[in-house]
Amino acid sequence: MDNVCLDSLILKLHEVNAVKFGEYKMKSGMMTPIYIDLRVLVSYPNLMNQVSSLMYQQAVEAELQYDSVCGVPYTALPLATIICSRHELPMLIRRKEAKDYGTKRMVEGLMRQGETCLIIEDTVTTGSSILETAEVLYKEGLKVTDAIVVMDREQGAVKMLASKGIRLLPIISMFKLLNVLLAAKRIDERTAQSVRQFILDNNTFRPKEENRNDIPAKKKPCKEQNQELSYAARAELPNTHPLASNLLRIMEEKQSNLCLSADVTTSDELLQLADSLGPKICLLKTHVDILKDYTPSLSQTLQDLAKKHNFLIFEDRKFADIGSTVKHQYEGGLYQISSWSHIVNAHAVPGSGVVKGLSAAGKPLGRGCLLIAQMSSQGSLATGEYTAAVVKMAEEQPDFVMGFICGSKVSKRPEFIHMTPGVQMQSGGDALGQQYTTPEEVIGTKGSDIIIVGRGILQAPDRLERTEAYRKSGWDAYAARLSRVSQ
Repeated sequence: MDNVCLDSLILKLHEVNAVKFGEYKMKSGMMTPIYIDLRVLVSYPNLMNQVSSLMYQQAVEAELQYDSVCGVPYTALPLATIICSRHELPMLIRRKEAKDYGTKRMVEGLMRQGETCLIIEDTVTTGSSILETAEVLYKEGLKVTDAIVVMDREQGAVKMLASKGIRLLPIISMFKLLNVLLAAKRIDERTAQSVRQFILDNNTFRPKEENRNDIPAKKKPCKEQNQELSYAARAELPNTHPLASNLLRIMEEKQSNLCLSADVTTSDELLQLADSLGPKICLLKTHVDILKDYTPSLSQTLQDLAKKHNFLIFEDRKFADIGSTVKHQYEGGLYQISSWSHIVNAHAVPGSGVVKGLSAAGKPLGRGCLLIAQMSSQGSLATGEYTAAVVKMAEEQPDFVMGFICGSKVSKRPEFIHMTPGVQMQSGGDALGQQYTTPEEVIGTKGSDIIIVGRGILQAPDRLERTEAYRKSGWDAYAARLSRVSQ
């Protein structure tokens, strides 16, 4: 979907007061600092047509299969009507309550048992309105597999609906909206941060397995030294950082322990790599400060691609200053890294203050940090006692530190993730002191979890083919390691 069109739409919605900032009470009773009121669209036909076109485009791009369309009453009904009228699609109308005369039906329109209906909605917080509509359609013998929404407040609706077998496809996300309004100076950073914090603090979906109150206080100790746990099993350990758990689940789902090191100097090439190779990787590692044409909109596009292809973003910033300085470097400046990068890394040279400074900015946003315990460059001083000190620092701050950058496994605690750079299909080095190790050595012998590959992919004539080769090599090495331990 064209980002320019989305940015323009967001600014127009703000202009017509469909996006309001202040203190508002929601249907759930929750007080919110931002209110999305898309009912005003009925007075702006051009804007309503633009929104409807983007919703239909979303359905086309996602290659959705459906027999009819139903808008959630009442704000989404005009949107569904325009979509169906323009594209000659069968439409169903769900009533909020049955009439006590006539057919007394809850759904109007032609329905056939077993057909699939696409749900259209304007705004979601919990996703309950879509689920209510789906349940009415189920009673009519219809299937619901997908729903399209104009605005996702990013407070849990996507996961809640997914748990019920419905995929939610948003046109605009809350963080996207905030970034666009901030870049256009429609709001200030304080307002944007206030809304971000509210969204992060008020996630409405808490599956039972993620509810810490459901976990018995007494747990069996993990046999760290004698047991090799799978990525999936490690994701469920109670002491694993939430972001590390998410990453481990992605790795298991995609059968990929490959991180692409996208060390390129233009935004177009970075986005092209993220889009074309995203399905093969679990992580995209960036060096945003080497881009010649960075703009704030790039970070939002990267986030959109990360969601589309289910990978996390790791900005290889290597923070190495006192706590107050790195906090400002992390959350402010031109790049505002904490607002878009899931993971960052840091040197331990400044002491624990570097982690505390980063944590102050990143922890409220659900971010995570990797400490640099070892490096792949020749003559690196990150060895021996220094590495041991890094591990100790991580163990003292596990609420923000989720793992290490290292050449081999440095901690026996399974909740920490180990990521190794300098990986190529053949061992060796370059003229600048970079030392390369193969995926089999890194994963199978040295016990790391993720291979970080840059030039091995970027310099290949067919990058997609080479990425798949690295993905397979890394995953096969992991599978072989598990197999050896279980024997």
